[in-house]
Parts: sequence; C-alpha cells; structure tokens
Amino acid sequence: MTTLVFGHKSPDTDSTGSAIVWAWYLSQTGTPAEPRVLGEPNTEAAFMLTHWDLPKPALLTDVTAADTVVIVDTNNPAELPPSINDATITAIIDHHMLAGGLKTRLPIDITIRPLACTATILHDLMGDHAAHAPRAIRGVMLTCILSDTMEFRSPTTTPHDRAVAEKLAAGLGIDIPTFAAQLFAAKSDVSRFSDTELLRMDSKEYKIDGHALRISVLETTSPQMLLDRKASLMAAMPAVATEDGAEHVMLFIIDIVNEQATLLIPNDMVKIIAEASFGCTVTDDTVVLPGIMSRKKQIIPALKM
Repeated sequence: MTTLVFGHKSPDTDSTGSAIVWAWYLSQTGTPAEPRVLGEPNTEAAFMLTHWDLPKPALLTDVTAADTVVIVDTNNPAELPPSINDATITAIIDHHMLAGGLKTRLPIDITIRPLACTATILHDLMGDHAAHAPRAIRGVMLTCILSDTMEFRSPTTTPHDRAVAEKLAAGLGIDIPTFAAQLFAAKSDVSRFSDTELLRMDSKEYKIDGHALRISVLETTSPQMLLDRKASLMAAMPAVATEDGAEHVMLFIIDIVNEQATLLIPNDMVKIIAEASFGCTVTDDTVVLPGIMSRKKQIIPALKM
C-alpha cells in the first residue's frame, strides 16, 4: 500500500515541497509513499521544482476509503479533498492553528508546532536523515523555509526556522539573498494568470460573526503589477465569492520589499472589516497596512467587524 502525502488546495511552495520531502522520507524508512498536489502549484512552487530538477507531483482530486494518507501544511478539512474523512489518515504535520473537523479511524500521529514553515518541522522530525538527504530534498526544504518566512522578513519567522535554513544553505553552498531574490522574482511573475486564478492562488476560507470570507494574499516584490489590475481583480471578486460559497473576497497584496500590505476595498463590508480589524481609515478603494506581512499571524487573528 502506497501512502499519499499532500498539503492544501491552491498549493504553494511549502505545501508542494513538504509533500515531496515527507514522501521521500517515508519511502526511505520503510513506508512506500508518493507526493500529490491538490491543484496547480503556484509560480514560486513551479520554480522550486524546476530549480531542483524534480517532477511535479501528480494531481489528486479526491480520496477513497482505500487510500492511506499523510496531510502536511494544513489540518483544515475545507482545504482538503472532499472525501478526506473516508481515507485512512495516519499523520498530520502542520504549523497552522487547529481547525477541527477531521475524523480518523484510529489514533494518529499529529505534529503541529508554532514555526514559520512545515518544512522546518519535517527537518526536525527526520533527524539524521535530513543531513544525508539528496541535494534536491535539502534544497526543497530550504526553498520552503525561505518562501514561508519571506527570507526571514515575516513575523512568523522563529530563530529555529532561520537556523535550519542557514544550515541547509551552508551545506548546499547556496547564498540565501541571491537565491531568495530568484525565488521571489518567480513568485512575482503572475502575468499569465487570470484575475480569478489570482484570487484563488493563495487563499483561505474564514468566517467572521457568521460571514463567510475568502482571504487571499499575493506576496510580491512588484506590487504595482498587481495594483495595475486592481479594477479587474475587484470586478472578479463577486463571482469568485459566489462560486466558493463566500460573501466577500478580501485580497491583500503583500509587498515583500517594503514590508507592508495593500488591501483592496471593493465594497462597504470589506471597508467595515478593514477599519475594525486594523484601526485604519479607508478613504479609497485600497488601504495600505504598514508592517502587515502574514495572513496566519497578523491578518486572520485581527479580523473582526
């Protein structure tokens, strides 16, 4: 029986890479495993696969009662295959808050740690295997950490995330600033994506006082490229919200270089949420939020009406 390892829908670098890393580790330690993705990896994740000469994991649309799975980089059923509770889940490895809603057949291994990146946790769990992993596997772990920490700029970054990244980079002979610049350039090139795809590219479902929202973030070193599409992005929001069972889409454009977010304000409800959550005054169809970099640590915990 092959164990399937996967992360969340709209796979980013950490979700894609962590599945690859853990499937390798399980296979090395006696449990045949293969990575999967639940959608098309974003541009940064695609860069990672190309840079480290790895194949894109096969697409998985759903699971069955015959499947044995390990979930990485999420524990939220809304971000997983529709029939996830039918599968045999053997482990969850994650760094997000506990969402609840998953049901397992038997007791399982759960590792959720307050670190910036799932790959950091995997590195710790692998022990000596991490140091002896193939170059591509070590490279993927480094890439994931640099992505999730925004090269240590994100407030989610811990000293341990940084230490693991620096250790991996030294072993690989990688200059972190140079490699991170390549990584973020790949993430910032979103010209081939439609507005709808951008709104779903890195998004999470969230509820405030019973109101369902889709919270989307786009991290970039070139925020103006996205702001130039502001009108069409906002025009696409109602249809995306309706199709995804949400009332509104909130899109935060994260400026990695200047360490701030620009929130698009398409309607009065988003304006109300923005002012209540971030103590700002909204006078236009965007508002700049200095220092806001992390959806997990700064955006979702602050949201209120």
